[in-house]
Amino acid sequence: MKVAIVGASGAVGQEFLRVLDERNFPVDDLLLFGSSRSAGQKYTFRGKQIEVKLLQHNDDFKGVDIAFTSAGAGTSKEFAQTITKFGAVMIDNSSAFRMEEDIPLVVPEVNAEDALTRPRGIIANPNCTTIQMVVALKAIEKLSHIKRVHVATYQAASGAGAAAMDELYEQYRQVLAGESVTVEKFAYQLAFNLIPQIDVFTDNGYTKEEMKMFNETRKIMHSDIKVSATCVRVPALRSHSESLWIETEKPVSIEEARDAFANGDGLVLMDNPEKKEYPMPLFLAGKDPVYVGRIRKDLTDENGLSFWIVGDQIKKGAALNAVQIAEYLIKVKNVG
Repeated sequence: MKVAIVGASGAVGQEFLRVLDERNFPVDDLLLFGSSRSAGQKYTFRGKQIEVKLLQHNDDFKGVDIAFTSAGAGTSKEFAQTITKFGAVMIDNSSAFRMEEDIPLVVPEVNAEDALTRPRGIIANPNCTTIQMVVALKAIEKLSHIKRVHVATYQAASGAGAAAMDELYEQYRQVLAGESVTVEKFAYQLAFNLIPQIDVFTDNGYTKEEMKMFNETRKIMHSDIKVSATCVRVPALRSHSESLWIETEKPVSIEEARDAFANGDGLVLMDNPEKKEYPMPLFLAGKDPVYVGRIRKDLTDENGLSFWIVGDQIKKGAALNAVQIAEYLIKVKNVG
């Protein structure tokens, strides 16, 4: 199995290396690619040092079975043909192809089979907030069709990359030291603050991030589900949280919901209010599953449920989901 990582020096690229190793993914030969900034850097994988090669329009992807790409939408669009022309399956972590009809958008716990039909050799990894949400929604959808979702997200600095995480650390230090605060990666100071904007605003007043949650959820779940989202950047370092209110066609009891979450694929039930047990991002960074808690009936709707979820944005929200797609393709002998 010959594997490539494009964008190897970024936060997600580095997570790919960790996840592939953690899960004992069958890698016989690993290639790392990056921009002119990162070309020449070396990373250790399973005891072997691998040098990052400059991503170019050449034959470097000859013989590659799976290419994990996480270098931004522009790079993915520019190099897609170069990466796939010799038969590599490109699992893309950017927003470049998510809503294109002939490219599957896949969360293995929800719609793994979609990955088998890929006319362009590309599979898209959904947006991080969408991924963790649909893993939870899938458990309830099995009980009753979900008609609509209202969701507020609490998205950590990690969603904006490694440099954004560093900036948050530095901002806290600067504030506590009484220094002027450096603001580069966010529109405003994030330390001791919340920013109710992620990505740019669209004509309807929602941001692109919020519209991704609407559109991607429908594509992944093959559903007419409607999602209204408010996405907020919070001064947590890593792991995104979401507060959900859902309306189902038939009433779903708390007991049914708890059982569904407890037995759901990729989910961990963490819901014991009496002992103050519920998911929190500080304690769940680096974990694989999506954690669910604060499960209760919606007081405004007899067919409604409210619950809270937390998932590591760099893991399940990015690298892990992509690796799980590749694992599925290997399992069903659809690659290599």
